[in-house]
Amino acid sequence: MRLPVLLTAVLALAPLHAQTGITTGEPWQIVPQRQSSLVFARDGAFIGEIGTESRTTVPIRSLPRYVGQAFVAVEDQRFYQHDGVDLIGVAGAIKGRILGSITGEKRGGASTITQQLVGNMHPDQIDRRDMSLARKLREQQAAREMERHYSKEQILEAYINQINFGHGWYGVESASRHYFAKSASTLTLAEAATLAALPKSPVAYDPARFPDRARTRRDLILGLMAAQGFVSATAAGRARTEPVTTAPNSGAAAPSEYFVDAARQFAERAGVNVAGGGYRIYTTEDPALERAAVQSLTEATLAVERRPDFRHRTWASAKGAGPLLEGAVVAIEPSTGDVRALVGGRSWAMAPFNRATRAMRQPGSSFKPFVYAKALEDSLTAATIVPDTALAIPLVNGDVYSPENSDNKFLGPITLREALTHSRNPVAVQLALRVGLDSMVAMAHRAGIPTPVAAVPASALGASVVRPLDYVAAYALWANSGGTVEPRIVTRIEDATGRVVYQRPPSVPQQVMDARIAFIVRDMMRDAAERGTGTAARKTVPPEIAVAGKTGTTNDNVDVWFMGMTPDLVAGVWLGFDRPQTITPGAAGGTLAAPIWGAMMARYYAGRAAPAPWTPPPGLVTAELDRRTGQLADDTTPSEQRYTEYFIPGTEPEPLRSIPWKAGVFGTLISW
Repeated sequence: MRLPVLLTAVLALAPLHAQTGITTGEPWQIVPQRQSSLVFARDGAFIGEIGTESRTTVPIRSLPRYVGQAFVAVEDQRFYQHDGVDLIGVAGAIKGRILGSITGEKRGGASTITQQLVGNMHPDQIDRRDMSLARKLREQQAAREMERHYSKEQILEAYINQINFGHGWYGVESASRHYFAKSASTLTLAEAATLAALPKSPVAYDPARFPDRARTRRDLILGLMAAQGFVSATAAGRARTEPVTTAPNSGAAAPSEYFVDAARQFAERAGVNVAGGGYRIYTTEDPALERAAVQSLTEATLAVERRPDFRHRTWASAKGAGPLLEGAVVAIEPSTGDVRALVGGRSWAMAPFNRATRAMRQPGSSFKPFVYAKALEDSLTAATIVPDTALAIPLVNGDVYSPENSDNKFLGPITLREALTHSRNPVAVQLALRVGLDSMVAMAHRAGIPTPVAAVPASALGASVVRPLDYVAAYALWANSGGTVEPRIVTRIEDATGRVVYQRPPSVPQQVMDARIAFIVRDMMRDAAERGTGTAARKTVPPEIAVAGKTGTTNDNVDVWFMGMTPDLVAGVWLGFDRPQTITPGAAGGTLAAPIWGAMMARYYAGRAAPAPWTPPPGLVTAELDRRTGQLADDTTPSEQRYTEYFIPGTEPEPLRSIPWKAGVFGTLISW
């Protein structure tokens, strides 16, 4: 009984194939080709691949018969009759060259599919760029030898899995996946003929760039197939009516190059050499959210470059090359740690450095919630009064540190809630000094920030660098009511046989903070989004979806951030230059990063049911306060100044503790 074609080929040549790539074996041998590792989204959609070549070998018997026939019809119409060398074709080529030398017209050669395969598979021994007679004779001899060792089916199978279809895509399966977003097993007759047009010139007949040229050659091939009896004239005619349409994003469900790169990093960290090829990598990506992130980042960065105060080279003027404004976006499902979207820059092709996983940037004021959380743990409250005032803090090196506000103003006595809402720098620094700088650092690490945080006052304002992916994962603490999660990008990896070689379950939140404190801090960030520095993020998201977040801007307007969350997503946006420099005078997280976050969420939630809103955990005491005075609201307090404040039992003011039946109502606030 005959073995399956692919297995027969592998058994015949596997011992002779050098894994080092130094030699490809005898020139007549069919040798296994390096495969790429395929990467899939959470819903199973294809999002990219990893490897030195984009190739997935498939059995010819898994394809419609007309796929192989299309290549035979145009490349080697006597394929099933010759012994590897088409003597009739050779005679025609010689005649054509003679006539061509007289008329000046360039005439084609007579290489069979077998000869093409010999040259393409063994370029170290048969250099098809060499136009000498000696090379041609060596190629013919190898082709005849190949035909003595392999069946026509095996040769045709090896050929369609070998040839270059442009863009670095090799083999019919890779070409089908990228051009048409489908497996080659489901190609239509018209699509098969379109791919068969490419061996002649993958550039000239590229259906994505030159659909009219591709259609002309496709229709020629359909005519040849009908004339050679492979398909009926009626079927060829119907196929000619189909438009030449290619898939967006090179066949991927979303433009996911940076996400795929992050998956490669995680897989290799787990000890799986996916770059070697042949694996199937399943990830946590949500293609809809990834598309929303890419589109929002792309549109916003172009808009920033059009601002009159933008003084740098733009993407359009530099054509994507050089030091340009860059960005990163990461979105995580907080309950599982699953990374749903990850964008590490504006263009992988132009700048493959993955800023989402590798960049180290200062987070600015978006770090403040960790400082405030520690202050609440130390029995302060969101209603505690702290002065927003000028400071002069002597440092150990003899310098004096004097933090200022971005508006160059001081608001005087202010509640912690108002200070975080409006991002008052002196307040955050005072809180860090009060709780202790070492305690601030410990809080950051407890929350999941793995990078060093310096025990200096400036760290309260985000002076110590973070990686965007780690930082967004740390922000899941607020959405998870005090639970931290490890980010998960890869869920499982299968080898070429389907065996699972790596598997990772969802992350389970680990409680590191009192849920009540996490809720209060998140509620303060809700205010920051509703009426503070993050309003640009809030205003574009449907009103029924709860939003909380914090902006971040570093000295000299070098880095801008918005870190935010909804009840089912935590996401961060960063903008800046790879070599830190001012983006624009007055650039801020609230004006540049927050709109990107809002646009992404607006796109993602369009047409989706709103997630359940946040609810306070048990064990909190509430009271209605006057936002302007920070005191108990009374009959004279305007409705727009009334708000609900939350307290850990024991931290509420004395009136509430002394009169239990007045729970939820109290007056004078604590100050220090």
